Amino acid sequence: MTGRQSRELPFLPAPGEGEVRLRVAAIGVNRSETYHRAGFYGPAQLPSPLGFEAAGVVEDVGTGVTAFECGDAVTVLPSVRPLRFGTYGETILVPDVAVVAQPPELSAVEAAALWVAHLTAYAPLVEIAEVGPGDVVLINAASSSVGLAAISIVRRLNATPVALTRTRRKADLLLRLGAEAVIVTDEEDVVGRTHALTAGAGARVAFDAVAGPALTTLLHALAPGGIVIQYGLLSQEPMLFPLDVSARRLTITGYGLDLATDTELRRRAYRFVKDGVAAGAFRPVVADTFPLSAAAEAHAVLERNTHVGKIVLLP
Repeated sequence: MTGRQSRELPFLPAPGEGEVRLRVAAIGVNRSETYHRAGFYGPAQLPSPLGFEAAGVVEDVGTGVTAFECGDAVTVLPSVRPLRFGTYGETILVPDVAVVAQPPELSAVEAAALWVAHLTAYAPLVEIAEVGPGDVVLINAASSSVGLAAISIVRRLNATPVALTRTRRKADLLLRLGAEAVIVTDEEDVVGRTHALTAGAGARVAFDAVAGPALTTLLHALAPGGIVIQYGLLSQEPMLFPLDVSARRLTITGYGLDLATDTELRRRAYRFVKDGVAAGAFRPVVADTFPLSAAAEAHAVLERNTHVGKIVLLP
């Protein structure tokens, strides 16, 4: 162990080789945790941990850990395998490869809301679609933490983010949070409005959290040669495949965040987000906070889809 001595916590094992023990200050809630809880990814072996991201203070380190010492304020990246480590707790063990210094510009609550959202949006938009100046990017489920992160990333890349939301209730807020335009999908013709916003050209990129019929609509709204990056399954309904996808040279690609094994991707993504925070371009939006004891209530709020931004648990 390096640094100051940690206080004894007899109810939690000492960190093993390459592990860090954290006293947790805040925990970001992610939709994939509701899927794990509900058995969407298959039955879990109980007791089963939940959680991918948190902010806290280092209390102890295992052998081989040299980058951190007791007292360091840190955050946890989403780079650990689900159901092996978890962040829902007052004190947690995580591998040191998943730990980074807490950005000094952010509070612990903001830091806990930062990484999953921005890293989920980073690789699809920056490395796969290579979004750049002049691009129009359609972002559905835009009021989610990932949707808001995508808006800010598209802005930082000097492109044009167009937010899609089901009801008009969130439209003004999305404009204030950086969307260039908002399409209310329950009221407007998404394809017609997209072509109006792009002088008939269509959008080059769509960032899709919904799938189902919404994905079909996004394909119709793309310009020739456009790309849909599909990362969520909020709809869980079947999709109709347009017949002109091949003729218009459209691309549909999935994406799963794999920072656990791709260390170079993790390095690039971390630097991009860290620099954006330092420049004031990225600031996570916190919708609400709940005590850790009310995690079930926080999940229920998340599943109702009425919030804007990130839900955070406080131990």
